[in-house]
Amino acid sequence: MDGVLVHENHMVPGADKFLAELRDNEIPFLVLTNNSIYTARDLSARLQHTGLDIPVDAIWTSALATATFLQEQRPNGTAYVVGESGLTTALHEIGYVLTDSDPDYVVLGETRTYSFEAITTAIRLIAGGARFIATNPDATGPSREGILPATGSVAALMTQATGKKPYYVGKPNPLMMRSALRRIGAHSQSSVMIGDRMDTDVIAGLEAGMRTILVTTGISTPALVEQFPYRPTTILPSVAALVGKTKDPFAP
Repeated sequence: MDGVLVHENHMVPGADKFLAELRDNEIPFLVLTNNSIYTARDLSARLQHTGLDIPVDAIWTSALATATFLQEQRPNGTAYVVGESGLTTALHEIGYVLTDSDPDYVVLGETRTYSFEAITTAIRLIAGGARFIATNPDATGPSREGILPATGSVAALMTQATGKKPYYVGKPNPLMMRSALRRIGAHSQSSVMIGDRMDTDVIAGLEAGMRTILVTTGISTPALVEQFPYRPTTILPSVAALVGKTKDPFAP
């Protein structure tokens, strides 16, 4: 989502035409984000304000992927959550009970108001045997004022205190890609991952067996690509370059 369809709360030029062509050609798609703060409904409304009409069922967040994973691992379980409504809503919807009394899991997600008291409770629960899950490993996130500490940074603090590392569900874990593919009934060999980051999007797509497109409207630049031991299938200036090519994005 960020860096591909929108950038600093503005639509990437041509993103609306790209999505319209996907719909016209009846090509199923999902918009993915590691951000677990918002529900899919919230994100759909935020995207609408930028000029992008993306329905709720076409949005896949790390919170939804985490809930899907936990439902498969331990149905109707319990969790102590450090996070926002995007994560708590996703867990409620799969029938999880949120509690600070001997939970099956401690689930860490993104939040702009990390509470020392909540983190302390989470650390004590993990030390007491709760399994440690985190929505994504992103160490920082963007804001208008500069970078912010994100889930990965807080997870590191909790790991240092407990000696327990979390299982990260979101990108670059290919698990998030595979759950997204299942959601739209797609196969990795006939699907493409489009992203703006080598260290999350491209590697997640690669490890899920997908072809990948890096767009340079976000984090990674063509020069940065050379620093990695893997490469995207192709590099494009933006999704606008795919207009007219959605049926065969790799055609010359």
